[in-house]
Amino acid sequence: MIYNATLFSLCVLIMNGVFGDTDEVKSVSVTEGDSVSLHTDVTEIQRDDMILWMFGPQETRIAEIHKQVIDMFDNNEIFGDRLQMDNQTGSLTIRNIRTEHTGLYKLTIINNRGTSYKRFNVSVYAPLPFPIITRDSSQCSSGSSGQNCSLLCSVVNVSAVTLSWYKGNSLLSSISVSDLSISLSLPLEVEYQENNIYSCVINNPITNQTTHLDITQLCHTCSDQS
Repeated sequence: MIYNATLFSLCVLIMNGVFGDTDEVKSVSVTEGDSVSLHTDVTEIQRDDMILWMFGPQETRIAEIHKQVIDMFDNNEIFGDRLQMDNQTGSLTIRNIRTEHTGLYKLTIINNRGTSYKRFNVSVYAPLPFPIITRDSSQCSSGSSGQNCSLLCSVVNVSAVTLSWYKGNSLLSSISVSDLSISLSLPLEVEYQENNIYSCVINNPITNQTTHLDITQLCHTCSDQS
């Protein structure tokens, strides 16, 4: 019984050590088409060291160094020839990264000091388009004689973004979308003759694009268009 209890305790300690090493996840964000490097923090690989990179929920092997021999698993259908492994540190670089490369990357390092793990949660965002500002032309066709100019800021085929109207540096309104690739539109009403500075901004966690409103160009009275 003492032996069994000791063995059980040892197993628990080992499991806690393994899972404890993998609890911390480093988040990395990058724009589609860029390159990203995931660092091992190893200064120099020794001959008997083994460094293994895996990707996704199935933990598919994508790159490995063992006895200073690199195996990039060239038959990998997900990455093709985009992967590069540093032969001194084992760090992994993904070139021309695509949105389908979003996911969890697991690093295993085995050396004479034992086994250690690192995880990277990589988020790949599509490049952002410039917002397009248009005027609601139905105002004039409906015979409206109001003092305000109705505008619409739009973007198409976007995901994980926020679309916002600003007056100077002050946020007026915004709308957000998560993962679905959809079109977004956000209305705004301004006075015909006002001189305030307005802009429409689309942003995700790593970048943004801005279109400034030219009121004199877009907002004419209905009589000016007749």
